[in-house]
Amino acid sequence: MVEVEALTKRYGTLEVLKGVSARFEPGRVTAVVGPNASGKTTLMKCILGLVVPDGGAVRVHGENALGNPAVRAKIGYMPQDPRFPENITGREVVAWIQELRGSRGRDLESLIERFGLEAALSQPTRVLSGGTRQKLSALLAFLFDPPVLILDEPTAGLDPLASSRFKDLVAASRDAGKTIIMTSHVMSELEELADRVLFLLEGTVIFSGGLEELRERTGEAKLERAVARLMEGA
Repeated sequence: MVEVEALTKRYGTLEVLKGVSARFEPGRVTAVVGPNASGKTTLMKCILGLVVPDGGAVRVHGENALGNPAVRAKIGYMPQDPRFPENITGREVVAWIQELRGSRGRDLESLIERFGLEAALSQPTRVLSGGTRQKLSALLAFLFDPPVLILDEPTAGLDPLASSRFKDLVAASRDAGKTIIMTSHVMSELEELADRVLFLLEGTVIFSGGLEELRERTGEAKLERAVARLMEGA
């Protein structure tokens, strides 16, 4: 479980998070949605410890996450635009992260096969396509079997086969009881995977609840139209 309580964050005069509180439950995929500059990325980076909030609390499995690097070992993170050292191979990236984590992880060869990375891992990361780097990022996010997964636009650049296999892995992780926080601009993708929705607008929580509750509140059957209705109402 991940809990954030009254999170605030300001960059100069720009208030990005305005007292955001939310609970992300185990065995659930929570879609964090909202327009650009709504605070989604800042919220996730606060959970990861990459951004220090000005106020509030973050707890991961009941443990204070602020200023506590050990908590990061509980989180698998897949950024929207993964960056790797350009002069080493994909397999060297994997070995480097294994050394940093102090663990070999699990199911490495299975993940390599799932994402079709057998040949790509022998190449320097600078020559890999954006989609292949995204596959490598997915492998690293799931490799260490973390109880929490934060997936930021995870299927951007993935081909249909890799995207389908990725979604199957997310669904299996949810069914295994993991806490999954996911963003995507592809509403149909979130509708397929998500159990709950957290809608942010200008750093404020406008809606937090299940998909059916959102549909009932907005009168819209499709997630995309339901979110649009929330934006209009706000």
